[in-house]
Amino acid sequence: MKYLYVGATGDVERAALQAVTARVETEFRGPVRSMELGSIEFAYDAERKQYGSIPVLDMLLRQCPADASKLLAVTGHDLFIPVLTFVFGQAQLGGRVGVVSLARLRQEFYGLPCDREVFLARACKEALHETGHLFGLVHCADRNCAMSLATTVRQIDRKDDAFCAACGARLRRQPAERQV
Repeated sequence: MKYLYVGATGDVERAALQAVTARVETEFRGPVRSMELGSIEFAYDAERKQYGSIPVLDMLLRQCPADASKLLAVTGHDLFIPVLTFVFGQAQLGGRVGVVSLARLRQEFYGLPCDREVFLARACKEALHETGHLFGLVHCADRNCAMSLATTVRQIDRKDDAFCAACGARLRRQPAERQV
């Protein structure tokens, strides 16, 4: 049996990790296993003061357990890819590994008071989004769908914490060997 794994770097608070894991487990209807991930300091870019998500994905591929169908990593570090200022996350389309950054999902990042409910909702939405990519879903035109492209937290806030009917149907139509 293959499992969907959710792993975390050491800087991730357990409550956020538990919320993300529970949401992914519910939506993808399969057993989810947890794992601790090593440091991603190797991916730090001192000039940008951020962490490269591409080297993180490479590390995840090396650490992905043999019994894993997919591995979603969660980190508190701010991520980027060379062509963008930042990313909320990145995943291999139809692949094995993805990562979500919690850094820009916190109200405090924008100089606002802490709001745990907003933070956890954003974290769950982005985890669904990146895990959806792992299962082959592309960006959705439905702005309420978890698979809609979000380049700002306002866009994340407008999304639902679920897939639209069309994206949900695409997930259900996948062959059994691609599902968890």
